[in-house]
Amino acid sequence: MLLVRAGTRVCALPLRHVAETLRPLPVSPLADVPPFVQGAAVVRGHVAPVVRLGALLGGDADAPRRFVLLTVGERRALLAVDDVLGVAPAPRAGDVPLLSGAAGGTLAALGSLDRDLLAVLDAARLVPEEVWRAVDVRGAP
Repeated sequence: MLLVRAGTRVCALPLRHVAETLRPLPVSPLADVPPFVQGAAVVRGHVAPVVRLGALLGGDADAPRRFVLLTVGERRALLAVDDVLGVAPAPRAGDVPLLSGAAGGTLAALGSLDRDLLAVLDAARLVPEEVWRAVDVRGAP
């Protein structure tokens, strides 16, 4: 799992969906999109939507410091995150789905925009604070 920070949350993204991490790119705003969609960016000649993970989870949407390029079916999408923390085994204790805290309207909006991205994020997990402390101290859960 790729561990990223979005606001106060540590999130674990399945590596099978992570293409790369990169510095934020210029983002062009899009009309009539939910607040968690920052816009679109061009990555290696292809346009990808930019989703602010913190805003998706109902938190603050500060300017992201990193992008995570996800493989979403045949397409790509960018997650805007605060930090990329590293790679670790999947958390075993307190397995909490990433989207468990997202508002129903947010999930419906994401599902109507991109069902494949919703499926990828559904496979991601929140890392509970006590598990993150153990990873942070020992280097592995």
